[in-house]
Amino acid sequence: MTLLLKLSRFIDWLNEQVGRGAFWLVLVVTLISAGNATMRFTIDYSSNGLLEIQWYLFAAIFLLTSAYTLQKNEHVRIDVLAGRFSPRSQALIDIIGTLLFLLPMVIMVLWLSVPLVVESIRIDEYSANAGGLLRWPVKILLPIGFLLLALQGVSELIKRIAFLGGRIADPNAKQDNPEAELAAAIAAAAAAAKGEK
Repeated sequence: MTLLLKLSRFIDWLNEQVGRGAFWLVLVVTLISAGNATMRFTIDYSSNGLLEIQWYLFAAIFLLTSAYTLQKNEHVRIDVLAGRFSPRSQALIDIIGTLLFLLPMVIMVLWLSVPLVVESIRIDEYSANAGGLLRWPVKILLPIGFLLLALQGVSELIKRIAFLGGRIADPNAKQDNPEAELAAAIAAAAAAAKGEK
């Protein structure tokens, strides 16, 4: 189990780095979008390539941060139901969900997407739009993103099993809560503003 927990920590580190790196793509896509809109309205110029790079970056953001989201336990789940169960029951539900739903779905997407990417690279596929971009760079994000998600699924599975064996603390417990921190900061600022009056 010690070796598996080391593997889990490595996968967590990898997806942390990829996820944090992908956050910067939000700034990049915002700047491109603003620049494209500015050029369209000021000098009446637009480019399909600029529009497509925005779509590509949106795809990259989604695909490269999905594993990070799973790692941070911020993915969509039915908390109304799951919150009623004990941590051990939640861990069992996560194990079953990972084995029956997450990993089979990820493996199927990987199985189906790799031939599409290989073919796109082989034919040097371009967008059908005038001035469009190469397609394989965005298509290759699909297997990369789902491979990272599969790895994170394995990491989460290891952590849940280790938790049930008493080797680690509850992996479902929130380590940090940015929303609560923001709410506390707003409340402190409001209290400080009241004190000044």
